[in-house]
Amino acid sequence: MALLLPEYIHIINPKLKYIYLSFDAQGRLVIKSPKVSQREIEKVLLKKAAWISKSRQKLLEKKGKPLQFTGDETLYFLGDGYPVHYEQWSKKKSFLRFDKHQGFTLSYFEFDAGRFEALVNRFYKDKAQQMIPELVQRYADTMQLTPSKVSFRKARSRWGSCSNTNAISFNYYMMKLPMAAIEYIIVHELAHIRHKHHQRAFWDLVSLHLPDYKQQQNELKNYL
Repeated sequence: MALLLPEYIHIINPKLKYIYLSFDAQGRLVIKSPKVSQREIEKVLLKKAAWISKSRQKLLEKKGKPLQFTGDETLYFLGDGYPVHYEQWSKKKSFLRFDKHQGFTLSYFEFDAGRFEALVNRFYKDKAQQMIPELVQRYADTMQLTPSKVSFRKARSRWGSCSNTNAISFNYYMMKLPMAAIEYIIVHELAHIRHKHHQRAFWDLVSLHLPDYKQQQNELKNYL
């Protein structure tokens, strides 16, 4: 009986020496490799079958995954999950509404997943711009560390960064997180104004202002 291999996306890069497995933002298995035979790919898939299954399950259990816009999905805001509803209407402009009791509602004239994603991103960016600067100022005053600039962008794998000129950039998807985790990200990046590393002095400074920072680090692992 033939073994059932998982579906995957194969990207060939002649510069690579080995075969690499990963998952994209939608949870799809991605294989990157030099030009190799189908048999070589199948051998790797069989060898890594347990890892693939375990890793995919972990991804499915994570909160804050990007929407697939297929219905019966959840969007997170400040640590709470809310259902996403779809509503077709006569107006030609798509619109996203949020209500703590009803959740998120995407109203549309024509179903357009790309437009929906842009609306979701705008919601998180707007909320970040409304809420985060005040929190940054509060902790900056307490820590006596002032960033030269605060900006927001979407990032896949980083919650924030601090440049050599002390400009801090936050991933606006942080608005999916509980407030305590958001505050940890803020303290973490402010601490980099004084310490451009992750050595003992850095963590001592973080701990001074957030004694439970390790708990918040664990919370971040629950999210993408």
